[in-house]
Amino acid sequence: RPMVERILIGFLCGGHILLEGVPGLAKTLTVSSLARIIQASFHRIQFTPDLLPADLTGTLIYEQSSGEFVARKGPVFANLILADEINRAPAKVQSALLEAMQERQVTAGGKKHELDEPFFVLATQNPIEQEGTYPLPEAQLDRFMFNILVDYPTEDEEVEIMKRTTVGLDAEVEEILNGEEIRGLQEIVRKVPVADEVIRYVLRLTRATRISKDEAPEYMKGWLAWGAGPRASQYLILGAKARAVLYGRNHVSAEDVQAVAYPVLRHRILTNFSAEAEGVSPETIIDRLVEETPVHDTGAAGAAASG
Repeated sequence: RPMVERILIGFLCGGHILLEGVPGLAKTLTVSSLARIIQASFHRIQFTPDLLPADLTGTLIYEQSSGEFVARKGPVFANLILADEINRAPAKVQSALLEAMQERQVTAGGKKHELDEPFFVLATQNPIEQEGTYPLPEAQLDRFMFNILVDYPTEDEEVEIMKRTTVGLDAEVEEILNGEEIRGLQEIVRKVPVADEVIRYVLRLTRATRISKDEAPEYMKGWLAWGAGPRASQYLILGAKARAVLYGRNHVSAEDVQAVAYPVLRHRILTNFSAEAEGVSPETIIDRLVEETPVHDTGAAGAAASG
């Protein structure tokens, strides 16, 4: 359920999502099933080491009849892109995808081609320790709103999986949303009000990870090589808004922020050698960050009381 909820939040925010986990955990199946409930164009791109940028963006084809080069669009021109095993493609391919993810456009033959809205990239990734993979550049990781870790199922869940997948059961999936409805939902999410207190709470979370700043606690300076930038603050607010809408509320709470803190911050904080040597993971750091960061600005409250 947490994975599905976070994917829905990403859709409501118009953010790209990176699903990470070992093979066989139904990452690809989840995305392809999601595509079947949306009345929009969908392309699945299998990333491999020999993939070329043109295999994503398209290329120019010479037409003898007209004597001109005509752009033949690649699979990236769709509303929903499944980038399967994205970390198996080299850096040039990652760069080609980066422009589409950030600018919602593709440059080919010296011309810019706008991508249709809505546009989502849902990428799957196997752990980078496996052979034949390329770590994603930090700039591209930052373009993903969420980095969702897909863990092994519980014993009860795996029992249910065995029952459903070994009897020839074929679940039916119906289209329930189209592109216009998705855009409408995204507009609703952005109109959800957020109190200044919640915004300040988000800033306390993100600024505490920036080790060059005074707000960063000592444990952050001891464990991090780099902290979260402003895009993390933006996505924490947007994600919290979408979660509030999913739960039928018209206001954002600190609980909504905490619920999206892990997928938003996980890939935006870089641990240093000391953290790796001590076995400290980004999740451990976020645990402590959420636990020790006050929801209310005690400093401002104390100053007001003393005044």
